[in-house]
Amino acid sequence: MAIGPVPWLGPLLLVSLLGSSAPASLLRRLGEHIQRFQESSGLGLSLDPGSVALPKQGWLEQPLDPFNASDRRSFLQRYWVNDQHWTSQDGPVFLHLGGEGSLGPGSVMRGHPATLAPVWGALVIGLEHRFYGLSIPAEGLDVAQLRFLSSRHALADVVSARLALSRLFNVSFSSPWLCFGGSYAGSLAAWARLKFPHLIFASVASSAPVRAILDFSEYNDVVSRSLMNTAIGGSLECRAAASAAFAEVERRLRAGRSAQAALRAELGACGSLGRAADQAELLGALQALVGGAVQYDGQAGAPLSVRKLCGLLLGDRDHCSSPAPYCGLHRAVQVVTHSLGQKCLSFSRAETVAQLKVTETQVAGVGDRQWLYQTCTEFGYYVTCEVPGCPFSQLPALPSQLELCEQVFGFSASSIAQAVSQTNSYYGGQTPGATQVLFVNGDIDPWHVLSITQPLGPSESALLIPNASHCLDMAPERPSDSPSLRLARQNIFQQLQTWLDPAKKSQVRGGV
Repeated sequence: MAIGPVPWLGPLLLVSLLGSSAPASLLRRLGEHIQRFQESSGLGLSLDPGSVALPKQGWLEQPLDPFNASDRRSFLQRYWVNDQHWTSQDGPVFLHLGGEGSLGPGSVMRGHPATLAPVWGALVIGLEHRFYGLSIPAEGLDVAQLRFLSSRHALADVVSARLALSRLFNVSFSSPWLCFGGSYAGSLAAWARLKFPHLIFASVASSAPVRAILDFSEYNDVVSRSLMNTAIGGSLECRAAASAAFAEVERRLRAGRSAQAALRAELGACGSLGRAADQAELLGALQALVGGAVQYDGQAGAPLSVRKLCGLLLGDRDHCSSPAPYCGLHRAVQVVTHSLGQKCLSFSRAETVAQLKVTETQVAGVGDRQWLYQTCTEFGYYVTCEVPGCPFSQLPALPSQLELCEQVFGFSASSIAQAVSQTNSYYGGQTPGATQVLFVNGDIDPWHVLSITQPLGPSESALLIPNASHCLDMAPERPSDSPSLRLARQNIFQQLQTWLDPAKKSQVRGGV
């Protein structure tokens, strides 16, 4: 059942300034911050806002358990619609899938779908993921409810939404539906085409980590290489400085209570650093800060770029009696916490667990509890630094990250490993076999190693963009965009042309 479009109410920012600052959470907050910045600054909205209708917000009544016909429970799933370029009912539909966070009107007003829609007269729809943003079941986020949160449930929502929205907007039966998404939502876009090729005509999957993995040590391998990449402001000296800064943090953690107290004040740790678990929380947050500078390098709204981070790590020691790399890391923490509006960079492990156990939706932050649940039950993705040559701290180690799943949800380490294996078996990992899917990645994005970066066949395409970060191809165009990024966007356009032009000709021949 579809509940028709309602007036645009403006974006509701589900941000908790005092929420969990576990490493994954910090990276997600950076992503949300960048998304909000780009939406609020109007980047990508090249049309005059005064002459263009704002996107419409609507709601779909979706089954809570689409795999059990006898379960009559439902929830409301939010969607956004941009119909200003839709020229005919048999035009294509560009479906922008939401991921592990709130989905706002920018999903249909910027990025690939909105930019490409005028060319093909497409209807653009953004679909928020179940259990995120405002699409949260009324019963809350306890484990009994969260068992209905998975990528498979999300794909069932895509199918249901496609059928309901086709009826609501009177979309022609012959109209091709194309999915777009970035990061986890990019994986969903690829999997939607893989599992439902009769309903999804094609997909563009940006920075899509289609391979689930328990121990994601490769993340920091890419971060380490990127800190040495001179094309984006890195250097051998920068990587060495980052390593030295982490070594200094660890030295101070071992130096006793007074040193720990000073460290706590300088690096924004809330709570004592006397316990090993709390020290691991801080070190993990610092790793996420450095990783985030790489993951979101060069993006509008990103607090740190590789060039800026390296400048801080290699800068002078004005007003700082400590080694220069440590002082630079201290300044980097100040930049990030100020940009995100956070009181602290890290919290105690006990507070992290307590925050993640909260089941009421109004204090659920940007989805930390939900995303942890999905990593525990499907994906893993736990970033570690225990392999030789990793320049950061070996903490937090994998066992402590797996323990979080047990502390919050009661899942054992063996069940998480089994879930990761089952995910790869179900979707095919990095050999999914989906046709008419274009995988787009940047080679400095740490997540590209879990995606598809080389074509797997004539209808399984891939683009790897030099010196591009996470989902950068989806960001609004800017004058400072590199030639390789501009070329990649042209290639995306050409790929859609290759798919859509024959479909249009087929419609004409069929008399549609």
